[in-house]
Amino acid sequence: MSTTIEFTGTVRYWDPAKGSGLAVIDVPADCVQQLGGRKQRRVVGTLNGADFAGSTMLVAGGGFCVGASKAALKAAQAGLGDEVRVVLEGEQA
Repeated sequence: MSTTIEFTGTVRYWDPAKGSGLAVIDVPADCVQQLGGRKQRRVVGTLNGADFAGSTMLVAGGGFCVGASKAALKAAQAGLGDEVRVVLEGEQA
């Protein structure tokens, strides 16, 4: 069974100490289970209303995020530090 997860998050670097690299948006803890738990998987949905496909991944310290490509951010008219509206299709756990 699938479910729709919606949240707002800030675009940031996966490794903030590095100051470059993969852009991610943290998934709120209360949404993780709806995505099927803390497992890496491909996801589809929208960023600020623009079609989007990405992958979820674990974050050191227990967090969970979804990666956003440069193309996806451009389509969403968003960049690092911006708040974005994320809608993801997930599997009900």
